[in-house]
Parts: sequence; C-alpha cells; structure tokens
Amino acid sequence: MTATKDSGQKARTGGVRDSVLMGIGFLSFFDRFATPPMLLVLADRTGLSLGEAVGLVAAYSLFYALGQPLWGFVSDRFGRVSVLRTALTGLLIAAAASTILSSYVPLLVARSAAGLMAGCLYPTLLTIIGDTRTGIEKARGLSDLQVYSSLGTTAATLAAGSLAAFTDWRLVFGLPALGCLALLFSLRHTHDAATHLRGRADFRRAFSGAALVVYGIAVLEGAVLMGVLTYIVPALQDAGVPIALAGVLAAGYGVGVIVGARIMRRLVRRFSRTRLMGIGGGVIIAAYAVSALSQDPAALAVTSLLIGATNAVLHSSLQGWATEVAPEARATTVALFAGSLFLGSSLGTFLTAGYADERQYGVIFLLGLVAAVVLTAVVTFAHAGWERRRA
Repeated sequence: MTATKDSGQKARTGGVRDSVLMGIGFLSFFDRFATPPMLLVLADRTGLSLGEAVGLVAAYSLFYALGQPLWGFVSDRFGRVSVLRTALTGLLIAAAASTILSSYVPLLVARSAAGLMAGCLYPTLLTIIGDTRTGIEKARGLSDLQVYSSLGTTAATLAAGSLAAFTDWRLVFGLPALGCLALLFSLRHTHDAATHLRGRADFRRAFSGAALVVYGIAVLEGAVLMGVLTYIVPALQDAGVPIALAGVLAAGYGVGVIVGARIMRRLVRRFSRTRLMGIGGGVIIAAYAVSALSQDPAALAVTSLLIGATNAVLHSSLQGWATEVAPEARATTVALFAGSLFLGSSLGTFLTAGYADERQYGVIFLLGLVAAVVLTAVVTFAHAGWERRRA
C-alpha cells in the first residue's frame, strides 16, 4: 500500500479502516474456534461431561445462526457500523460473563449469548465488502478477510488448548473481551453514512428461489466444514497427542486457509466460480477420505490442512455468490447465508456428539466424507444453473 492520499482512501473499506475490518475478522474467528481445542480441559476442570462441553460449542453455533436474520435486517435498516458496535459490546459482556461462570447451565447461557453477538461480525464485514467492491477487488477483499479470519482460527487452535491447560480456561474466554474493547475504541470515529449504499432495501429478494438454494447449500457446507472440524483436536488427543502438540497439528487448518487464499488470488483469474467450487469440493473430499481411513496424527494433520485449503477456495466462492444473489437486500441475504452456515455447523456437531462421547472419530470423518461428496455435486450444479439463468 502506498502512502499517497488516494491510496490512503482506498485503504478504507466503506469508512472502516482495513486494519479494523481485518481485526474484527480475526476476533470473530478466534472467539468461534477457541473452545474446541480446550474441550477436554474444560470438561475436566468444570466437571462437565465431554458431551456437555461439546454442547457449549453447538449452542454457540446455534445462536450464531439464529441471530443472523435479525442482524441482517437491522444492518440493512440502520447501518453497518451501528450493528458492529452493538455486537462488539454484547460480545464483550458475554465473554466477560463466561470467565466467571463454571456450572453447565449458566455457562451454556453465556456461550449462547456470545454466539448471538459474534454472529453479527463476519457477515457484516462481508456485506461491507460486497457494498464497496466489485469484480477482482471483491475477490481480493474476501481473500484478505479469509487470511485474517484464518489467523484468528490458527491463534485459537494453537493457543487455546495450551492456555487452558497451563493457566486457566477462563483466560481463553477473557481475551475476546479485551479485543472487543480495542475494536470499539477503533470504531469511535466511523460513521454509518460511509459504510453502505443508501436506498430502500427490498427484503423480499432475500427469499427468492436462488437465495433459498444458497442458504440450503450453506447449511450442508457448515456441517461438512465446521461441524466436523470441531473434532480434530479431540481426535488428536484421543490418539495420544499432548494438547499443546494437538493444537499445533490442528493449526494446519489456518495454514491451509492462508496458502489457499494466496493460491485463490491466481485461480480466480483463470477459472470460473463454478469450477473453483468443484476444485474446492475435490479437496474437501480428499481431506475426509484421509481421516476416514486413519485417525493417526499425520492423517488428522493432513485433514486439517486440506479443510483449510478448501475453505479458502470453496467457501470464499460461495461467499461471493451470497453477496451477489440478492444485492437489493445484501446485508439480510449475507446474514441469512452466514446463519445457515452456522446452523449447519451446529446441526453437524449435535448429530455427531454421541459418536464423540464414544470416541468413534472414524465414523464422524466417514460421515463427513459422504456429506462432502453430496456438497460438491450440489454446489457445482446449482451455481452453474444460476449462471446460465443470469446470462
């Protein structure tokens, strides 16, 4: 980035500085992925069963999903920065509450509230990029956001388990509260007038046939990508890997996203979005084929890496589709897309929690493989049909 005035203006996305935009992306994914690596430690030190600890993750994802329609409506009606400030304040309170609670029901309520508030952040960032960028610049913006969100995922995966094991699990919940404070301070001079195109939103467009197809695909993708990803660290620990090393191996997910995002910058110039979806689908099929056959540390590390790579290719392509399928109600559409994604994640986690309690991780990854094949077929054919109708 140059130091010229024009470049300085371009460094702002919809009135929100790029550094703040990416910082919110980092925070939202750190908070989302910090709990899975410390599931066993959390269960041991709070007296929860592993199934109850998994339930905290599932409840977080569920409320993340359920809040999406509300956040999208408010964002389209009142502005992007307003909802960012509201959500960051709510997440601060919920994260702080999570540090002082230890029994199951109160902690479940606190994590559900955290999911509800955090659910606003990433979809709003996607909406801002969709509002203010087009074409290659939009693809690059989404790619950059993926990099920073993956750094948040990587930091959570690497550090959360070790922090919980060697200090206190409460620290893992407290760090996002501090991040919220810093980001709220950074947003103090940002105004809604600069963050999105004004005009009357047509909310009916968010429920068009094409949009509903995108939401349905997002449910399946959430179960395949995020629902199954939850079990990487527990599976590594079940294989006898120490928690600190398990975090390092599982952090291959973040490496995969970062590398995949850089590759995506080149692929987007050479292939159509439909083909990119097919490529990403092929990668996720390979990822779960490896871990369905073996749950040794090397296989699980490869799976984590490949899930990250397909996230950068398949998921970012699906994100781009979500920002275009109903531009007349973009925030609502993107919010419903994100809500569907995390609803799928929650459903995937709930449906497989019983297998986790019985340590049947091979069954979980086999189910992921089957679902990945279905996802790849559905998303490529559906997007190709949408492109033909739009032409």
